[in-house]
Amino acid sequence: MARNTQVSADQNAPPVTQMLARFVATHPGYLERGWSDAVDHEAHRTLLNWLGCAVGAAQHEAARAALAAVKLLQPASQASVLGRTDKVDMASAALLNGISSHTFDFDDTHLKTIIHPAGPVASALLALAERTQASGRDLIDALVLGIDVSCRVGNAIYPDHYDRGWHITGSTGTLGAAAGCARLIKLDTQKATMALGIAASQPVGMREQFGSMTKPFHPGAAARAGLMSALLAQQGFTASARALEAARGFMQTVSTKNDWNEISSELGQRFEISFNSYKPFACGIVIHPAIDACCQLRDQGVAPDQVERIELRAHSLVLELTGKKEPQDGLQAKFSVYHGCAAGLTFGRAAEAEFSDEIVRRSDMQALRRKVFATVDDSIDEASADVTAVLRDGRHVHVFVEHAIGSLQRPMSDEQLEAKFHGLTDQALGREPTQRLLKACWRVGHSPDVRELVDLACPSVD
Repeated sequence: MARNTQVSADQNAPPVTQMLARFVATHPGYLERGWSDAVDHEAHRTLLNWLGCAVGAAQHEAARAALAAVKLLQPASQASVLGRTDKVDMASAALLNGISSHTFDFDDTHLKTIIHPAGPVASALLALAERTQASGRDLIDALVLGIDVSCRVGNAIYPDHYDRGWHITGSTGTLGAAAGCARLIKLDTQKATMALGIAASQPVGMREQFGSMTKPFHPGAAARAGLMSALLAQQGFTASARALEAARGFMQTVSTKNDWNEISSELGQRFEISFNSYKPFACGIVIHPAIDACCQLRDQGVAPDQVERIELRAHSLVLELTGKKEPQDGLQAKFSVYHGCAAGLTFGRAAEAEFSDEIVRRSDMQALRRKVFATVDDSIDEASADVTAVLRDGRHVHVFVEHAIGSLQRPMSDEQLEAKFHGLTDQALGREPTQRLLKACWRVGHSPDVRELVDLACPSVD
């Protein structure tokens, strides 16, 4: 039977693979005024938030299982597993730190695309930087540029790519990790083009995996793939120089939407890390407005035992992504708007502890979740939530959240990020070591060797 081999695609797409490679290889760094102080500060905030998430989840069962699997390969001791005393090869360190940084679903979010950019990029970069004894300045510069590549590609293909079922953090994160690592090891434009080309053949992640350990595997696998792509290119391994834009290249294969202008517009002038946000709640970002609303209800004196029902109106995407009514464990609860509402009303917060298996399985939480009735209303923005508590005495208490705390409109302050960091890492490292690690994060751009930061992020060996 004859096949229709015609490709419905843009045959004249601009050379964005080489465009991004040239940008990564040649754009001036911060010290040459390649970007503003504000962008550089956001890079440090991004690194700090990512590091806290990675260290905080280092003892989670997902991290332990992944480390046990890696050790079966007998890896060389090249790079550190954050929050632990173990050392593995740098590719495996990228994988493991990427997994742990996303396990709590507490990491950063580029809200325009729902990409969690630091997981793939920072995990690859820190493992490589430790091995190569890179400076903190080189690490931060590479982080800014790698995240820019990941998010610009994401801008160009979102939402079609995401709607098809791809986990965009993994699929674009491979490219961002490759770009960042190419910068860190100072590949020229030609080899950086090859690194992006190699990475383009390794998109990672399907949304079907949300609520399982395989979701955090996606940024870890993307970090490992991106790191390997840069190392292969460094050694002369080749790829198509049009791997991103070609009719059968990455972007046109995984999405029918390809806005090439999102790649080229203000390249080197506008940096996507400027639009990064940080989570106050340890779950899917679309649940945050509903949690925020329930926290506000609690602040207004509404108690769980007063509630007859909670009426939630939200955009259809909220229920598509987080409609699990009866989560069985903490990982599933991170994709349950019902649990998010129950946690917000019960505790006035929803950090990692409120998504523990124990809390999720508590009878009072199960009962309260069943009192949450969600209705789709696409007139409400994805970033908003309309919540009404109907009380046993007949009163109605209403809260509308247009933008949740942690959004670009209501960003977390440096002080709030530090408090979150302590909440994640104090138990793993101790209060005083965590404080020293915090200070090292803020000054890493001035550090001559990232190994100081890495050493502080791992427990001391007695």
